[in-house]
Amino acid sequence: MFLNKEDLGSVIYNYQIDQITEGNDDLVLNAIAAAIDQVKSYLTGNNQREWIDGRIVYDVEAIFNSVGAARNPLILAHTKTITKWWIVELCNADVIQEQAEDRYDKSVAWLNQLAKGEVTLSTLPVLEQPNTEDEEQTEPFRSGSRKKFNHE
Repeated sequence: MFLNKEDLGSVIYNYQIDQITEGNDDLVLNAIAAAIDQVKSYLTGNNQREWIDGRIVYDVEAIFNSVGAARNPLILAHTKTITKWWIVELCNADVIQEQAEDRYDKSVAWLNQLAKGEVTLSTLPVLEQPNTEDEEQTEPFRSGSRKKFNHE
């Protein structure tokens, strides 16, 4: 597994986790799963066809199938921070929550930059992009080519 409860010691003390979750490790596992899915969502957008615009396409499955020392330390750190947020939201301790929220906001901001291609991680595995001459695929945001969505 990419992340487990024992890995969280660098962002939140074990006794705090146990107090907040009342010793229910299922809540911890749910928080870890939610955090992993959230971080994956920032990286997966690069794999969708409409996002082929020159950004690096990360191999999300390889990233999150890594274990131990093979895990990317920066992705791991952000995933831990987001896991902490999902755990801390269960409690009402203001000091812990304020710190967790601040760090969560910073992690999400950085992941947004990564998803947009504003920052890159040379240490993450990437997928090869198909080589195409189709202008419509390489310029998805050209005037007139945007899909309209009805949000009713």
